[in-house]
Amino acid sequence: MAEHATIIDSKESTETEQWRAHAYEHMMQSAEIQRRSADMCLDSILSAASLMVECFRAGNKVLICGNGGSAADAQHMAAEFVSRLSKDFERPGLPAIALTTDTSFLTAYANDCGYEGVFERQVLALGKPEDVLIGISTSGNSPNVIKSVLAARERGLRTIGFLGEGGALTGLVDRAVVVPSRDTQHVQEVLLTIEHTVCLLTEQALFGGLH
Repeated sequence: MAEHATIIDSKESTETEQWRAHAYEHMMQSAEIQRRSADMCLDSILSAASLMVECFRAGNKVLICGNGGSAADAQHMAAEFVSRLSKDFERPGLPAIALTTDTSFLTAYANDCGYEGVFERQVLALGKPEDVLIGISTSGNSPNVIKSVLAARERGLRTIGFLGEGGALTGLVDRAVVVPSRDTQHVQEVLLTIEHTVCLLTEQALFGGLH
């Protein structure tokens, strides 16, 4: 009985070490892409934040879209703008709308007309000249995000892309922030940091005394 328990304990120990190694490797790969993004994307991050500040100062709004994890990012980012990111000071809410949250519209339009137009339709209905559209896509090739960007350009909105490398959206948006990776998981991890950074810079520039 004791020998059997020793064999089980040994097997569990081996599995635990494998899990630890796998988790450590994933986190270190993510950290490396974070570091590379800080080196390579800083100017584009500052440019995106500058456009956001200009938009809000002029009394305009931000529309945000994406699929899957990027849909969650769109909602997260809109929440940071309408609520707040920093607790260092009080501020009014900033007008930001995630185009991923109206399930009645999304399901109706996708059912009747197809999923590729769900963001485009909202941009055409809600967007005004000088508003900003943020499209989030880890591949940079999401068809419905591409269509929303083209609609935004037609309507006179300015456009920002938070993207993984290699996609068509890089050349379609006014300001592209491109994570130097095509690994979906790692791109998503880095994009959240980038989105928080843009929110932080925007908030501080408008209300926190950042010049």
